[in-house]
Amino acid sequence: MAAPLLHTRLLGDAAASASAVKTLGASRTGISNMRALENDFFNSPPRKTVRFGGTVTEVLLKYKKGETNDFELLKNQLLDPDIKRLPWLNRSQTVVEEYLAFLGNLVSAQTVFLRPCLSMIASHFVPPRVIVKEGDVDVSDSEDEDDSLPANFDTCHRALQIIARYVPSTPWFLMPILVEKFPFVRKSERTLECYVHNLLRISVYFPTLRHEILELVIEKLLKLDVNAPRQDIEDAEETATQTCGGMDSTEGLFNMDEDEETEHETKVGPAWHDHMVHPVAERLDILMSLVLSYMKDVCYADGKVDNNKTKDLYRDLINIFDKLLLPTHASCHVQFFMFYLCSFKLGFAEAFLEHLWKKLQDPSNPAIIRQAAGNYIGSFLARAKFIPLITVKSCLDLLVNWLHIYLNNQDLGTKAFCDVALHGPFYSACQAVFYTFVFRHKQLLSGNLKEGLRYLQSLNFERIVMSQLNPLKVCLPSVVNFFAAITNKYQLVFCYTIIERNNRQMLPVIRSTAGGDSVQTCTNPLDTFFPFDPCVLKRSKQFIDPIYQIWEGMSAEELQEFKKPMKKEIVEEEDDDFLKGEVPQNDTVIGITPSSFDAHFQSPSSSVGSPPMLYMQPSPL
Repeated sequence: MAAPLLHTRLLGDAAASASAVKTLGASRTGISNMRALENDFFNSPPRKTVRFGGTVTEVLLKYKKGETNDFELLKNQLLDPDIKRLPWLNRSQTVVEEYLAFLGNLVSAQTVFLRPCLSMIASHFVPPRVIVKEGDVDVSDSEDEDDSLPANFDTCHRALQIIARYVPSTPWFLMPILVEKFPFVRKSERTLECYVHNLLRISVYFPTLRHEILELVIEKLLKLDVNAPRQDIEDAEETATQTCGGMDSTEGLFNMDEDEETEHETKVGPAWHDHMVHPVAERLDILMSLVLSYMKDVCYADGKVDNNKTKDLYRDLINIFDKLLLPTHASCHVQFFMFYLCSFKLGFAEAFLEHLWKKLQDPSNPAIIRQAAGNYIGSFLARAKFIPLITVKSCLDLLVNWLHIYLNNQDLGTKAFCDVALHGPFYSACQAVFYTFVFRHKQLLSGNLKEGLRYLQSLNFERIVMSQLNPLKVCLPSVVNFFAAITNKYQLVFCYTIIERNNRQMLPVIRSTAGGDSVQTCTNPLDTFFPFDPCVLKRSKQFIDPIYQIWEGMSAEELQEFKKPMKKEIVEEEDDDFLKGEVPQNDTVIGITPSSFDAHFQSPSSSVGSPPMLYMQPSPL
């Protein structure tokens, strides 16, 4: 007796028909009947019924009324694992619709099938795998040229939404599957891009999953980021530029759409300049630009920022920032998602600064978190072009006031000496102030020089610099020397005596390695990094550059001017040049000349993109 014939609306598919024939007793009907059934599918898919009680819908209605016999027969057919792995995509619209209806009926009848169905759908969020023969070896690769991918992704998202209508708890079951199915970070750029794109799409119609999806995506981005140090990326780009446009030495490291163009001129043309030579950086750049585009789409409506949607997204991202980014040392690029979000409206930038400020001053936080918060404050104030001067001054007031209170509490204590382990947050706040001052001093002094100098004098940098905690010894030499040059020019504080004394006291450290002992000098005892140093990812830069403050270089003539402090009478009399919008020739950034101290004050790689370190001997008054 032939097995019951399953009506699932799925038998309109050739593979489903073959599977059904196999299940129904292919041994009796033979291969000829199987081929006949397949031909029947391609000609016009018949609407079949189950012999034990009509359509699947009728069987389910009986089941709801308590008649379970027909349903048990139906369930035995559904237990065939192949039924959920049928090639249902890229079929006719009729077949796809029948299959989607089948999925809805399946999960509504037995939720035990929910997980397998969700897993099957999630597996289609990446390009299909094809097997390429290379000799006797099968090489698996992604099919990047499939023009039907967007339509297939649309269908998969429809399938998820249909299932969610039958099973409202679908998002709760879906998230672990999405985590499990996330491609390995070494997979092709196209595979990662497609999967992340689909994850972000899911977050739109399943808003309860958005926080978890964003956390998952950013966590994967962070893994790529820490495996692509800035120096490695820049070295790869420089090498590529020097070797015929870079394509010869990197060909085969990562997939590129070359459109069958093999001419060398094509490879080094404009299209190549949109790609990163470093393979991990290429993946990171693609995914970062995808996340930044998603953020803009979420927050903007008709060209204007939607405050409510942006607030919701900010809440999600600030929690992820605290969990993943703040404890991670020296990540180079992932944190720019907060930089970009804060540029949408000043209120979000101020909220971000306030959040970091609370982290810095809260003694209940670990010192490493407080120091990281200080690094973020300084880098954000220095680099964010969208932050107005009034906000910069407010932040400087908060930071400097906190530094003075900290010194008040240390003056009579037994710990009033230079020690990074004891006073790490203090030194981090000092460096944030110095770094912000170096980048923003022109704005602080523009317009009315006398008023600007009066404000800077009110900050009382001298007390901070001259304190027993000696921040100039701990802060990064590149920042210290620029701060010293500017403050010397405007006679705010004279730092060079302290710098020279610190240099004499700086003892070399002998480090033993397998290759022998080496003598090193620690130039970064605070383990400083500036999280918003310039972005070197080519696609992501297009989002960041318009809102980013770059470091401005100086000519030799300008450098020499900073050796000469401004005369007191010039400051007091103050010509009308500033009132007229003219900048005096000696109002430049910094004057630096090389010296024998360079070997002891070279900036570490973590400060790449910051002002270059150069030591300058003070000129006599």
